[in-house]
Amino acid sequence: MQNSRTNDSIDYSAPEYLNLVDKYWRAANYLSVGQLYLKDNPLLRRPLKAADVKVHPIGHWGTIAGQNFIYAHLNRVINKYNLNMFYIEGPGHGGQVMVSNSYLDHSYTERYSDISYDEAGMQKLFKRFSFPGGVASHADPKTPGSIHEGGELGYSLLHGTGAILDNPDLVAAVVIGDGEAETGPLATSWQVNKFINPINDGTVLPILNLNGFKIANPTVLSRESHEELVDYFTGLGWDPHFVEGDDPAKMHKLMAEELDKVIEEIHQIQANAQDNHDESRPQWPMIIFRAPKGWTGPKSWDGEPIENSFRAHQIPIPIDQNHMEHADQLVDWLKSYKPEELFDDNGTLLPEIQAIMPQGDHRMAMNPVTNGGELTKALILPDPKDYEVATKQHGDVEAQDMTELGKYVRDVIKLNEKNHNFRGFGPDETLSNRLNSVFEVTRRQWLEDIKEPNDALLAPHGRIIDSMLSEHMDEGLLEAYTLTGRHGFFASYESFLRVVDSMLTQHFKWLRNSHEETPWRTDVPSLNIIASSTAFQQDHNGYSHQDPGIITHLAEKKTKYIREYFPADANSLIAVFDKCLRTKQVINLIVSSKHPRPQWYTSQEAHQLLENGLGIIDWASTDQGSEPDVVFAAAGSEPNLEALAAISILHQAMPDLKIRFINVVDLLKLKKDDPRGLSDAEFDSYFTKDKPVIFAFHGYVDILKDIFFDRHNHNLIAIGYKEEGDITTPFDMRVRNGMDRFDLVKQAVYNVPCLTDKGAHLVEQMNATLQKHHDFIRQEGTDIPEVQDWKWTNLK
Repeated sequence: MQNSRTNDSIDYSAPEYLNLVDKYWRAANYLSVGQLYLKDNPLLRRPLKAADVKVHPIGHWGTIAGQNFIYAHLNRVINKYNLNMFYIEGPGHGGQVMVSNSYLDHSYTERYSDISYDEAGMQKLFKRFSFPGGVASHADPKTPGSIHEGGELGYSLLHGTGAILDNPDLVAAVVIGDGEAETGPLATSWQVNKFINPINDGTVLPILNLNGFKIANPTVLSRESHEELVDYFTGLGWDPHFVEGDDPAKMHKLMAEELDKVIEEIHQIQANAQDNHDESRPQWPMIIFRAPKGWTGPKSWDGEPIENSFRAHQIPIPIDQNHMEHADQLVDWLKSYKPEELFDDNGTLLPEIQAIMPQGDHRMAMNPVTNGGELTKALILPDPKDYEVATKQHGDVEAQDMTELGKYVRDVIKLNEKNHNFRGFGPDETLSNRLNSVFEVTRRQWLEDIKEPNDALLAPHGRIIDSMLSEHMDEGLLEAYTLTGRHGFFASYESFLRVVDSMLTQHFKWLRNSHEETPWRTDVPSLNIIASSTAFQQDHNGYSHQDPGIITHLAEKKTKYIREYFPADANSLIAVFDKCLRTKQVINLIVSSKHPRPQWYTSQEAHQLLENGLGIIDWASTDQGSEPDVVFAAAGSEPNLEALAAISILHQAMPDLKIRFINVVDLLKLKKDDPRGLSDAEFDSYFTKDKPVIFAFHGYVDILKDIFFDRHNHNLIAIGYKEEGDITTPFDMRVRNGMDRFDLVKQAVYNVPCLTDKGAHLVEQMNATLQKHHDFIRQEGTDIPEVQDWKWTNLK
């Protein structure tokens, strides 16, 4: 147990020790202010001149001193209790915190050898902050110890919790800004304590940084009374501890006392759980830290308050290279931290202050979990071919793709049971998305009361977390789980992936930044997203559940880090998912059907399609390797079905028509600017240079237009979702968007020159069938027999 390793040889509460903590805090504050304003003369060894100051100081001050104070005291308890702890900086506007503290404990110099631990290195550290060619004002991937980019607020507690799942010895100290606490995701995140197992998982320690103000307004929680805060957080299942004040001497003593109580409370919870095999939900401790915004900085400026006001949020006093009239105030502020008591003549932190910092991997900036790629273990994976849906001929068997995938996922869970490195997440939809088989080997993790028989498939430990109806929460947990070196997936209804598309953007930026600009970071397992309950099958939920926009959103990113897969059947889906679990440093989007569908491809065919990204389907083509009259292409389950049905109608009516059918599984391989993209010659060999291409696509067609714009063949007829929907039948959803078989046949007639004259009769026939469909569904409430009973027959 952690508390059995308590270091009792030092009095960590003695005034002498706390005085060193105060000096460390002052050093961190000094570095943090210096990063805002200075690019030279870091220790003010000579009079400050304009060339020493940045032209455009950019960054934030208001949250800094409070966070540095917290960081200093976390270092203290790491030493006292020998903790495995790391830091998450929720207040995104305050990147100096992790830079300053990682520099003080030598982590920064170890990662960046040019930033030496002396005055010259300090000068470089100051200049590069929020400066062209330098580092961001947020704790981005370049910052040692960070797994959390604070550019978008709301996810700090989720990232801390995702990290400690299956890491029983780990403590995630999560500092939450009181402005951040007003976001929807963070407000929901307080419920994470219902999913933390006290035996198998670690501990997330929320520290609410209640400094009172946002960028221009007071914060809601800061205006609540002590009693209201107690009631609120106790009601959410937390045990709040308060540290409040503005007198540093008193605050050091109070913080030391309360933080010791909190750590010992955590140890007691864990010891009780392990000794008594008690997996009931404990009341985990949290800290409410109330200190002024802009603490230790300028008290006022031009007659208005700075400290303890919103005016401390960014650059508190207007000094820059071109406005040096008040440079003395900046010098006074910096010298208020008494740098001569902190740094020696070389600009090195004094040895007695360095002595109180954690060492090695105990430094929060060097905790191995914050570079999770180094901890990653490959999953033990079954052979996808063992899960093949066998067919005698193409389309003769009907199965549910997600149901078949569930069997594969079940065995991934089983094979990796001892490694504790695979989890599934989703918002109350694992069963709805037909992954039922996973519950043969696991349960949903849930630490609240379980009331059977009304409840089902719940247990205090399990490999699935889906009992919280929050896409933010589930996706955020997975992000941190993968960033700390583990594997998993997030399955959600397609349209509601839009809820987290900005989160996916931030994660993409993290992956790109860490891979391209941070060489010391090791690639992490990929983020795997399954989009089910898709637009073309959302019949009973109607228009509100019809939106494939996540496809477009991700495809707009740098596609080196994005994959978009459109498996047409179960064998293809299993092959895709297996491949995704083997990848690193990308976001994999898998668009899948959960409804009964014809099964088209053997396991071998599916793997070959996935390997190539696409393929000409010979058994559904009549061009016999010659130049076709028309190319049909499809990406997606329903597009494949409708394209094949259209081909069968066309072939029966026009047996001499030379048709080529292409199934696209890996969409972004069609993009010319994708690193894996087809060359022009390869693209032309599939789609020709000028023949009509009728492309049935699962999403919005702008992606296809962009793809073909960069290619020779501009004769594209792109058919996809065009924002037409309602509560209707599955087939009618396709009719409304022109992606049904009958409209696809009409498109061929309209666009293939040899059909324009002789295809009028066929168009009339298609129109008559569509009218029959229109009338039939309104009378019977189900699709016409021609659709429901249709089967593929081999082309003669």
